[in-house]
Amino acid sequence: MGWLSRYFKGSSHRVSEGQYHGNYGDYGVWNERSSSWVIDALSEYGNEDVDRAIAISLSEEEQKKAKATENASTLEEDEQLARALQESLNAASPPRENGHAFQQAPLLFSSGFRICAGCNTEIGHGRFLSCMDAYWHPECFRCHACSQPISDYEFSMSGKYPYHKSCYKELYHPKCDVCKQFIPTNMNGFIEYRALPFWLQKYCPSHEMDGTPRCCSCERMEPRDAKYVTLDDGRMLCLECLDSAVMDTNECQPLYLDIQEFYEGLHMKIGQRVPLLFVERQALNEAIEGEKNGHHHLPETRGLCLSEEQTVRRILRKPRIGAGNKIMNMITEPCRLTRRCEVTAILILYGLPRLLTGCILAHEMMHAWLRLQGYRSLSQEVEEGICQVLAHMWLDSQIISGSGDNVASTSSSSASTTSKKGSRFQFERKLGNFFKHQIESDTSPAYGDGFRAGNRAVLQYGLRRTLDHIKLTGTFPC
Repeated sequence: MGWLSRYFKGSSHRVSEGQYHGNYGDYGVWNERSSSWVIDALSEYGNEDVDRAIAISLSEEEQKKAKATENASTLEEDEQLARALQESLNAASPPRENGHAFQQAPLLFSSGFRICAGCNTEIGHGRFLSCMDAYWHPECFRCHACSQPISDYEFSMSGKYPYHKSCYKELYHPKCDVCKQFIPTNMNGFIEYRALPFWLQKYCPSHEMDGTPRCCSCERMEPRDAKYVTLDDGRMLCLECLDSAVMDTNECQPLYLDIQEFYEGLHMKIGQRVPLLFVERQALNEAIEGEKNGHHHLPETRGLCLSEEQTVRRILRKPRIGAGNKIMNMITEPCRLTRRCEVTAILILYGLPRLLTGCILAHEMMHAWLRLQGYRSLSQEVEEGICQVLAHMWLDSQIISGSGDNVASTSSSSASTTSKKGSRFQFERKLGNFFKHQIESDTSPAYGDGFRAGNRAVLQYGLRRTLDHIKLTGTFPC
């Protein structure tokens, strides 16, 4: 009779909750914490301490002959209880989680009524579930997402609502914005992913090593359901950045005039007409090698203020997009640059969106202004730092004024509808803030530390006094 000493065991249920850890913009771990929720499947008369059931059964068996008529109904109830206990012991044991089975302590007989938390009616003597501090008809315990009964061993919760595990995963488990699949867990059971600042793009860490293309402008990864444009030098450009990309020198002239007016508004007019050329990556790298002096710490330089005489191959006519979203029919020609002043020309990498092109141009024009105004032998931190300050100021002016108003004159696309212009303006604003963030968070000594030192000086003393101090001492004012 020792087999009757076992208790009913409820089902084990896991509650998954998520919490993001890590620096915004590069690394994330979704920590799934779990707690146990138990559903008790009871017999018609509820859970009974098994030893008590044995005692009752034996006692009534001894009195059966003397009081057969009086105890007939009691015997019938005992036999039903014994059958229920036997069925429960023959049932499969509850599922285990992390090697541990969760079980509910046995309940004594209840003489009161049970009210279903789902339909608010009496449960009576039928089967019922006990979970979430309430009683339920089995058909009333339903998933908050699909409204179907939860009959699985395990269920998940969000707030006070239960879910099928599959429904919970569909709603709350993060999906990769690149492959559109659920982000897998790492070896420690945590959901680990990467994320980009401002764009809120989450992706599997594996995409950093599987050759997934990344936009050379906004740095977003190419989703599987989109197709980036491939430039002739191998760079990839997303369609949003392509929408305002500047492809050749003629297309950039309105932007060039806009930045000249920006400098004049700061009482920093550049007296000389500095030639502006749009070039491919190879031509820009060759020009850098031809410069005797220059500061180039970046992995990829996208602009250059020339001071030496060189022959540079410039883009004569913008290319077109052909099959497979590839740039075709690029026409270039050599251009001989002669030295007439301290600045020979400004070179800009083609194929970047208007705001990034303007940011680079504003930076290089500050180099030109410093040389034409006689600022000599500045340290790399001071010269690159103050040039970044001016590029940052120009971006600010574009974001405040609404750069979308000027996109139509320089965009590589043709006409657009009003709604498209509105969405383009929102993207441009986001893109401008992204480029500002890149300047502000640069970790290099020259471009990053130099910008932060120069920006503090300009905010405290103003641009004019800061420039005067640089010319006299070669340093930023403290």
